[in-house]
Parts: sequence; C-alpha cells; structure tokens
Amino acid sequence: MNERLHVTILGAGLAGCEAALWLAGQGVDVTLWEQKPARFSPAHKSPGFAELICSNSLKAERLDSASGLLKEEMRRMGSHLLPAAEAVRVAAGGALAVDRDAFSARVTAMVEAERRITVRREEAVSIDESSPVLVATGPLTEGALAEEIARLTGDSRLHFYDAVAPIVTAESLDYDRVFAASRYGRGEADYLNCPFNKAEYEAFHAALVAAERAPLHDFDQGAKAAPDPDAVGKKADTVAVYEGCMPIEIMAARGADTMRYGPLRPVGLVDPRTGHRPWANVQLRAENQERTLYNIVGFQTNLKWGEQKRVFSMIPGLGQAEFVRYGVMHRNTFLDAPRVLTAGLYLKEHPNVFFAGQITGFEGYMESAACGLLAARSILARLSGRSWSAPPPDTMCGALLQYLTAENKHFQPMGANMGILPPLPPESRPRDKRLRYMAQAERAVESFQRWLDGPNAL
Repeated sequence: MNERLHVTILGAGLAGCEAALWLAGQGVDVTLWEQKPARFSPAHKSPGFAELICSNSLKAERLDSASGLLKEEMRRMGSHLLPAAEAVRVAAGGALAVDRDAFSARVTAMVEAERRITVRREEAVSIDESSPVLVATGPLTEGALAEEIARLTGDSRLHFYDAVAPIVTAESLDYDRVFAASRYGRGEADYLNCPFNKAEYEAFHAALVAAERAPLHDFDQGAKAAPDPDAVGKKADTVAVYEGCMPIEIMAARGADTMRYGPLRPVGLVDPRTGHRPWANVQLRAENQERTLYNIVGFQTNLKWGEQKRVFSMIPGLGQAEFVRYGVMHRNTFLDAPRVLTAGLYLKEHPNVFFAGQITGFEGYMESAACGLLAARSILARLSGRSWSAPPPDTMCGALLQYLTAENKHFQPMGANMGILPPLPPESRPRDKRLRYMAQAERAVESFQRWLDGPNAL
C-alpha cells in the first residue's frame, strides 16, 4: 500500500477507533482527533477511547439474534474491537458484556501502539475536504463542529430530538384486532389502526399514568419546556420537553381525554369489527419500505423499558407485540441520512466527507463499530481508486445501510434487529421464530461472505 495514503478521523469512540485500527492495518496513515481530555461532552467522564456510557453490555452473541449476526459480520470484516471486548468480558449469560474501564483502556492502548495512527488530543472545529475525512464524533456532537456539519448538510439536515417512539414487528401484531385504514379514507390505507373501546382505553390510561419513568441525565434536559403537571416532588419524573415531541405519559397526565384529542383521536375511522368509530385509536406507521416494522405513532416516551412492554402491550392488537426498539428520551444529534448520505457513508454533496457511528443514525455500540468498519472499507476503496458497493440488504450491515439511505420522511436512528432483514421465501420460512431467525442469519452470513470475496475484496 502506498505510504502516502492518509485519512483524518474525528472522534475516538467505537466507530472512530474501529475505523482507525482497520485502516492502519491496511497500510493507511491515520490522524485521529479526540477532544478529551481537553474538553468533555456532558456524558463522557473518562479520557480513554471507546468509552461506554449507558451500559456495559454489547448484547447477545448467538447467531440467531440480530446483535449476534452483526458481530459475526464484523468478525468477517476484521473487527479489532470485538477481540478487545472478548478479552475483558464479564459474566452476562448469553450476552457479551465487558468491564467498561478495562475495555476503554485496552482499546486506547491498541490505538496508541499503532505506529500508523497519530493521535491529536484536541477539539476539531472544522472539516478539511481536501482529502478524505471521517466524522465519528457521536450523538452529542456540539459547538463549532456541529455548526460545520450543519453548514455542509444544511441546517435542516442536522437533527436533535428529545423523545422517540417504540417500533414493533409487523408479524407480531394481532390482525384480528388491527385494521388498515387512513382517516376519512384518504390515501391508500397507509396506517394500521388499533381501536380501543371505552373500558380498554380507561384501563390503558390508568396504567400509563402510573407507569414508572426512567431518570434523565442533566444533558438530556430539553429547552422551551412543557411542564409535567404530575411531576411535583418526583425527581426522576421532572422533565423538560418540547411540545412537538411530548412524551405520551406526560400527555396522559394532563387529563383522561387529552390523548383522545391528540395522537389517539379516533375521528375519520370506522372499526370494521363493530361498524362504529372507536372510543380511541392508536395508529401504526410503516418504519421501512418492506413494511416489516411499524412505529407507534405519537408514542414518544421516557418510560422504563419494562414498563413500555407492560403498558403498550395493552394497546389492542399489541398483546404479543415484539418490540425491536423501545422508546427513549435523550438529546441526540444525527444526520437526516436518507437525504444527505450515500450508501458509501459520504455526503452526497461533499464526497470527501464520510460519517460513521451514531451520528449517521446507526443506533447502538456494536452498530457504531460496524459502521466504522463499513466507512473504513469505503474510504480505502476511494483511496485505491476502486469502486465500492454496500453489502447486500439480506445481511445485517446491508439492511442497516439500506434503512439509513432509503427514502424516509420520518427518519430516526435504528439499531440491528431481525425485522429489517427481508423475509424468507414462504416455501422455506419456518413457523418457529427461533428457527426462522437462524435461517435468516445463515442466509445473511453466506451472502456477506460472497460480498467480501467479490468485487469488494480489499
């Protein structure tokens, strides 16, 4: 490899470190910028690289799980962070969990020992487009660099949100209760509807108001707040939110009928089972083009995950729903990827500016690291004058990239889940979910290896 090949990487989180280590292993010189310890984000406390914030779990390892499949694809791409994690693992059943301090220390040592990586511990405030640069500064990117990204992408293309709604799989819905329709018959039945009768709604409302909420970090507090009338004296429940993304539990606390005049309004709908308008109605909106995933419209929430499962399963048709993402409430910075980002993880209008990690919309620790590997391979292809194509959509990495770049008016971050993989052909589709997931995973591994061995071989 030509010694003069060089890449600049901004951010030494999981995505940045994975990309830097892989590129250095391919003979590319890397300058890695990291603002710590000169400046810490509100969430970070350690000067080490690849710092894990919210949890020390890197999720399941078994192949018939989304996170296990993602790890297998990462191994085949030459991940450096997976071996580091396995070396400092702690007992966690079937999950890969790590001693987070030991993990960060190990990754930091790996990066600092790599002779082709030059570390600059200072804050990056601009992006030099004269050569490839990878922005992997994470979901709390702020200050001058956030302004620079906004300039490159357009102010409306850099998003901040305070609350996100849960997503469920289409196959787990009860279609004896759920019906397809748009209000007043407009459109092409774009929504699935979950109709409440009066007793069901009142029970749901009571459970929602009483449900336990998750505590917020200081940096997650919103601005221009809508006060929570039920939060007096409850430290964990004192939240400040934008009116435009009101958590459903706060809306419920404002009165028994508030939701019925908001996201649960039943107007313009007729329940085909009764022939009448429902007392209240929850709508589900397709989250992907294949309609294998549905977003619970208007259900931004800060409830604890166990409470979300318990309470939202009371929604008619969601009694056995499989949640592939629970609602969360925190500050996040991410690109409107479908509009500005290519499958090669570079900006459509600034092709030397690549992105990786959670700022792209990949949600999760391992997803961020995988995104760093994908971006690194795309960058190396660029430096080598070779074409590069994304992994096939029947692989986990390919499905995530497809989700990231497919047209989506309501784009929000997504983590690995089996629901984004294309379904198996009906004739070879096992009825048992575990067997079905294993068949999808085995298909994905074979497809991924063909991709690695084909024109994308590096």
